[in-house]
Amino acid sequence: MPQIAITNTFWEGVDRLDKPSRARVHKAMGKFQRLTVHQLHVDKGLHLESVVGSRDPRMRTIRVDDGQRIVLLAPDAGSDVFVFVHVVSHDKAYSWAKRRLYSVNAVTRCLEVRDLTAIEQITPLFAQEAEAAPKLLFANWSDTVLRHLGVDDVTLRAARVITDKAQLEAFGSLMPEDQFEALWLLAEGFDPDDVYRDLVAARKAVVVDAAVESRGGLAAAVSRTRSRITLVAGPQELADILAKPFDAWRIFLHPAQRRVAYRPAYGGPAQVTGGPGTGKTVVALHRVKHLLARAADTRVLLTTYTSALARSLRSGLALLLDHDQTLLERVTVTTVDATAHRVVRQLHGNPGDVLNDKDERWRWQRLARRLELPWNDAFLAQEYRHVLLAQDLRSREEYEKCRRHGRGSRLAASQRPQLWEAMTLFEEELARDRACTWLQLCARAVRLLRDRPGEGPGYDHVVVDEAQDLHPAQWRLLRALVPEGPDDLFLTGDPHQRIYDSRVSLRSLGISVAGRGARLRLNYRSTEEILRWSRALLDGERVADLTGDTPDSLSGYRSLLHGERPVCEGHETEAEEADAVVRTVQAWVAAGVAPSEIAVCARFHTQTARIADRLDRVGLPTVRVKGAESDDVAGIRVSSLHSLKGLEFRCVAVAGVTASAFPFRPAVTSAEVDPLQNATDLAAERCLLFVASTRAREALYVSYSGRPSAFLDGVR
Repeated sequence: MPQIAITNTFWEGVDRLDKPSRARVHKAMGKFQRLTVHQLHVDKGLHLESVVGSRDPRMRTIRVDDGQRIVLLAPDAGSDVFVFVHVVSHDKAYSWAKRRLYSVNAVTRCLEVRDLTAIEQITPLFAQEAEAAPKLLFANWSDTVLRHLGVDDVTLRAARVITDKAQLEAFGSLMPEDQFEALWLLAEGFDPDDVYRDLVAARKAVVVDAAVESRGGLAAAVSRTRSRITLVAGPQELADILAKPFDAWRIFLHPAQRRVAYRPAYGGPAQVTGGPGTGKTVVALHRVKHLLARAADTRVLLTTYTSALARSLRSGLALLLDHDQTLLERVTVTTVDATAHRVVRQLHGNPGDVLNDKDERWRWQRLARRLELPWNDAFLAQEYRHVLLAQDLRSREEYEKCRRHGRGSRLAASQRPQLWEAMTLFEEELARDRACTWLQLCARAVRLLRDRPGEGPGYDHVVVDEAQDLHPAQWRLLRALVPEGPDDLFLTGDPHQRIYDSRVSLRSLGISVAGRGARLRLNYRSTEEILRWSRALLDGERVADLTGDTPDSLSGYRSLLHGERPVCEGHETEAEEADAVVRTVQAWVAAGVAPSEIAVCARFHTQTARIADRLDRVGLPTVRVKGAESDDVAGIRVSSLHSLKGLEFRCVAVAGVTASAFPFRPAVTSAEVDPLQNATDLAAERCLLFVASTRAREALYVSYSGRPSAFLDGVR
């Protein structure tokens, strides 16, 4: 029987099919696996045939049904490995196959593919422009340097006529992935030695079975290209893969991700950063798997900011661990706040009622009126959050001497005692009412853990996803939950997705990641068109990194996927806008996108409710994203923008991007009250829209009624 290897591009093709078509693809794959090589050539159902005129003589197709064919790569002489590379409609299958050439890279020895026909067509056109260009993009690097990074002769000829990044991007979906990534990083200003270390050396380090290595050719190259190809051992393994949820292929790791996730050990806290869709969460999940494998009694806390994210992490970890309950029982997957609640309940008793934001704001308003303070409730709440709780100040003397980091409003020496009295009264009133805020609860949990060492939950490792939104009080809790030492904390996050106002210096909290950081730059989720559109929303905002010490950048961040440009439309009224959103969703469903793979979001619940009603009326059921619903429930996901954080969908509609919603006035501190806080709040508002837009993998629709948000000025 033939052996099957499956590329990620094949899964992406299947992902675009409707459910019945997927089932027929699975059936065809199962039949293919059961037949002998001789039977494959004579079977009239699958109809294995060569692609006449293909640039790669190994190209073959098999029949799925009257409308779909699978494109695959036939084995070399002496091999039995067939590589499933694409699934697409009948006519497009032949066109796609004729243009592409698969080869083994001489440096990395990985399998790679290029659209040879398109490259040969574009290169002469760029060569004509290059003759008049004052400078070429890769003029600073010799052929020797580029070849050392795995750039072969075909790609080198193209690279030598490229004048700017726009031309390089035109080759993005045409060149071999690894070669294009090497060129892109050079164009972004990275040193060739760093590119070699992060890209080439990581691929060369993949260990291949000696027997497979001795056979060479396609089989050995497939075994080395684990980041993009799954080698299926036999019929049972294929059946297991097809029986798993369809998202299973997304837990595969790119070599750069694998190097980070499966590093034998880190000498202390480690940090992984990267833009949306770069696989930070997948790396976190694999790190948990690695830590569990090192000792039979290891206990891990896998934590994040929101319950929706925790639910998503729990589902992904179960998939990665193949639902092994013995392993899953050794991992606690929950939010940081829920962890604080558990610690306080375990070591002290019932923590009492926890205030929501609205209740807390009301208490500050009442306090400001009663004490006739010159500050409003927003200022008081921020001073309490960003100074007292952030620095864990426990006395008036500490507060009067502290530096108010991140606060742009000056206080006279005579004003600090007045503020201290207000914050003290706030805490006393909460204690009297047996209530607290979530951050107070975190601070209380830290004190309990310090006062009663060895009596907490008892974790060996803490893995944190979406770390950028955690407050210093939450970081102190995480630091207190695990003993300092190798592999104590593993953090993943993206400062550009910071949508909650949490400013922190990890070093000041005893969490130093110096020398133990890694950055992921390749997006595996969204198309380049969606990424480019979304990045423009940030409009050059300066963003601090996760340590709080230096600026962060999305330099080198890109996607190899390409698709349609995002659509941004304005409407006269909210009713017209809602109707347009419904029409867009109907078109996506008609194109074969499952309802559960579509999200509709807006700033305000009134607008999402209005759109949900219209969707229900046209026969499209909806599901509210609140962090508790099942992934298996059919229906369009309807959500606030905040609840979409950490999730992903094939298609996303973002409604209500108006001047009154972005920025939302109550969420932004007045510049007169605190100019620094005002700038921070505006940046968070931009990040919120950026996060919502980058939840889309293939299609993004953005709409507004009336006056559009100024954030859209650069993208409309």
